Amino acid sequence: MKTVKIVGVPEHFNLPWHLALEEGAFEDRGIDLQWEDIPEGTGRMCQLLSENKTDLAIILTEGIVKSISEGNQVKIVQEYIASPLLWGVHVSAQSDFEHLSDLRGAKAAISRFGSGSHLMAFVQAQNEGWDLNALQFEVINDLEGAIKSLSEGTADYFMWEHFTTKPIVDNGVFRRLGDCPTPWPCFMLVATNGFLEENKILITHILEVINLYTAEFKNIPSIDRTLANRYGQKLEDIQTWLSLTSWSQNQLDSGVLENVLDTLQQLKLIEKALPLRHYLEDI
Repeated sequence: MKTVKIVGVPEHFNLPWHLALEEGAFEDRGIDLQWEDIPEGTGRMCQLLSENKTDLAIILTEGIVKSISEGNQVKIVQEYIASPLLWGVHVSAQSDFEHLSDLRGAKAAISRFGSGSHLMAFVQAQNEGWDLNALQFEVINDLEGAIKSLSEGTADYFMWEHFTTKPIVDNGVFRRLGDCPTPWPCFMLVATNGFLEENKILITHILEVINLYTAEFKNIPSIDRTLANRYGQKLEDIQTWLSLTSWSQNQLDSGVLENVLDTLQQLKLIEKALPLRHYLEDI
């Protein structure tokens, strides 16, 4: 058995991995795939990849592209989620903020610098026509930290995936002022360069397994109820999310990657783009 470490967020997007693990699909290929949930999100996963503490990650596109641009020795193996991520823009339910425009000059809670919550705050600001140089941030690590920060007023708003945070909105802790979708496919499967160099055949086996599960995922009987129960979501919310979400079995298109790089450069989040071969693995 070959041990492979993989990390991802503890969210409904990643259920296909857990089903494959529970059913022994990787073990059947001689792979001991060890999954670790990372509630802190993309910034933390970029760090784990750079320190070679994980081999693979399911990670936000903009975060890993920025990290690779800054020297992280990682490549995108394949798209995982082909649809955009719907980022909810949240404030404390007790706050006076009523509209997205009210957040001009306000402080954003972010899990880490370089995380999706950090990078998408720039996309949101650009959409609203705000001064990007005036953005302010409070690092809160994870969702629990965001609840504490917004409740105590150390930050004013928090961007996180719409459906993950919806129970917090429904419970009257957050109010959502609007949504900001990513302008690109949202999640990628990535691997460290060292792992790829030594395990070409192994990564092919991993792709064959997970692509089979994602291709059939929406057709699993009562998958909406399974998701709702496992992730504490309302059934109708999961059904809406499923209708908006598509899994991919293909490599990221180079034109889409160029759009991500152009956007990050326009927002001054990276200094320069590397040649595309630094980002994409050719399996």
